[in-house]
Amino acid sequence: MTILPVLLPTDALVFVLMLAAVAVAVQAARHAPSREAWRRVGQRPVAMASATILLVFAAIGFLDSLHYREQLPGQGEATQKAVYSSEVLSALDAVLTPLRVQTEKTYSAPFARELFQRETVEQPDGGQARIYPRLVYGAAHLQADEAMWPDLLHRLAWTPLAALLMAGALLLALAGHVAYHGRMPFSVALRRIVSGQTALAWRAVLLVVFLAALLIAAGVALAPHYHVLGTDKVGQDVLYLSLKSIRTGLVIGTLTTLIMLPFAVALGIAAGYLGGWVDDAIQYVYTVLNSIPSVLLIAASVLMMQVMIDSHSNWFDTAAQRADARLLALCAILGITSWTGLCRLLRGETLKLRELDYVQAARAFGASTAAILRRHVLPNVMHIVLITVVLDFSSLVLAEAVLSYVGIGVDPTTISFGTMINMARAELAREPVVWWSLAAAFVFMLVLVLAANLLADAVRDAFDPRRAR
Repeated sequence: MTILPVLLPTDALVFVLMLAAVAVAVQAARHAPSREAWRRVGQRPVAMASATILLVFAAIGFLDSLHYREQLPGQGEATQKAVYSSEVLSALDAVLTPLRVQTEKTYSAPFARELFQRETVEQPDGGQARIYPRLVYGAAHLQADEAMWPDLLHRLAWTPLAALLMAGALLLALAGHVAYHGRMPFSVALRRIVSGQTALAWRAVLLVVFLAALLIAAGVALAPHYHVLGTDKVGQDVLYLSLKSIRTGLVIGTLTTLIMLPFAVALGIAAGYLGGWVDDAIQYVYTVLNSIPSVLLIAASVLMMQVMIDSHSNWFDTAAQRADARLLALCAILGITSWTGLCRLLRGETLKLRELDYVQAARAFGASTAAILRRHVLPNVMHIVLITVVLDFSSLVLAEAVLSYVGIGVDPTTISFGTMINMARAELAREPVVWWSLAAAFVFMLVLVLAANLLADAVRDAFDPRRAR
């Protein structure tokens, strides 16, 4: 199959962000205080477990950022020019092809074999009856009177072994790493990891990897044959929608933070160190922004951006590029309107730092303002920046869900937790209730946000000089 790689703007930013994260990690490894602070983070089992969960989510988001277009079958043979589909897919779509293409007519409950609502069908004798029709794909391999539980147990029988093999392979690799760097026998390193006596909490990582491998293996075994989390109103698999929503949450949480940081850091440090009319002007700006209801400001900005996108539809070749432009615009709008809190924190910290002896000494020796800010002020406020970035990530993921719920979030064609919740809200009044779409979005968001918050707590304790032990 011939494919045409597609690089969306958010894809490029995701790749740049990953390279920047690698560069920051290398720089932190070379800087002794940063290395020691991250070592304190790694000593906490909860932090290592949370970081592992976030890495799993990041891997899913990375796969969903590798976009391409498939060549249409039979096209381009006469003209020697390939014609590609207008549908933009990703590597995650290729992995989840059974879930993506096996769509039903409408709602079906998790592990169901019939639709969730009755339909009128013609009987062989010419009459009509109201029945629950069988699903086209879900549990289609079972006979009408065949029990489901034996088939489920049969398909899940090998999943614990697969999870143990994956966790065991990681355990052997970690034992080799610990034995090499600790200059100890392999058996001793293996025993220390299992007993939790290593410098970093590798045992927590192994536990999370085992549970993640168990869930992945169970999904591989069951998802092609059952709708594990049910289907939505148009028959799409809810598990597929939940996995596709991860990238949207990660993009909004990370890119918005990167857009917000230059405003917050530059203006906060300038206001605190320079003082005078500069401080008054910056305070006036963020006070005015804080006085405007954030939802109204974001809504007005998003609607203006949407009008511009609609007026220049010729800028986009595919619907995916159009939706990605709105996603990028939403990140920019959230970043521009959410820098005030960090700016206020940095201003207060800089007001304290500029009165310390080493800053006064640098000023007395004739150091320029730019040099003082770069060498003395900025490094000493980075712990606040780092802590705030990690904490804001979870709030921005939740903000996307709220904004999409009220209709001013991502494009309706973009799969996200907010669009899942927005589509599910009208079905909560049904009898019986269609609960699985909302529950799936809630659980995935809970795991993502909880992991980010727990990691943020460990980072705060390790990098805050007033909390570091």
